Amino acid sequence: MLRVGLTGGVACGKSMVTKMFAEMGARIVDADTIVHELYRPGEEVYQELVKRFGAEIVKPDGELDRQKLAAAAFDGGRVDELNRIVHPAVIRRQEQWMREIGVKDPYAVAMVEAALIFEAGVKERFDKIIVVTCKPAQKVARFGQRSGMNEADARADVERRNKAQMPDEEKARRANFVIDNSGSVEETRHQVQRIYAELKVLAKRLVF
Repeated sequence: MLRVGLTGGVACGKSMVTKMFAEMGARIVDADTIVHELYRPGEEVYQELVKRFGAEIVKPDGELDRQKLAAAAFDGGRVDELNRIVHPAVIRRQEQWMREIGVKDPYAVAMVEAALIFEAGVKERFDKIIVVTCKPAQKVARFGQRSGMNEADARADVERRNKAQMPDEEKARRANFVIDNSGSVEETRHQVQRIYAELKVLAKRLVF
C-alpha cells in the first residue's frame, strides 16, 4: 500500500483535489473528519480541550464551538497547545485506518488530506507528499466566498491562518508532487490524472 499525504495552504482547493483522486480510485481519509469525531462529547480530546480552553468553547447543546476554539487558539497564541492535544490523536486514527486499508487492499493508494502535515512533523509517515497551491488572491476570494466574508475580513482571516502554517513555497519545495489549482477545473483534473497514474505504478512496485 502506498501512503500519500495531501496538503496545502488555506483555501487552496485541497478538498476538490481530494475528491478528484477519490473518483479515480484512491482511498481517502480526511483529517478534518477525524477531528470532528475527536471533538464529540465524551471523547478524550474533547474533555482535554474543555479542561484547557474553558467551558466557553462549548455550545449549549454540549458540542464544541470550533470557531470559539479557533479564536482562543489563534488570537490567544495557543495554537501549539491546541496542536499538542489534537495531532497525536489524529495520527493514531490515521494509522489505524491505514492498517485496515493495507489488509484489505495491498495495492491501494491510501491518501490522507491534512492541512498541517509538515507543521505537525508527520511527513515521514508517508511515502509521497502532494501539495496543492493557488495564487494568494484566489485564496482570499475562495475563503471569502466559502465563509460569507467581505474581502477585507477574508484577507485578514487568511493571513491569520497562514501564520500557523508553513509558507506554500516551502511546502512545494519539500513535496514530491505539486498541483497548481490556479487555473480551470479541467487543468487541475489533468494534473491529478497524471499524478494518480504515477502513484498507482508506485503502489504496485511496493507490493512486488
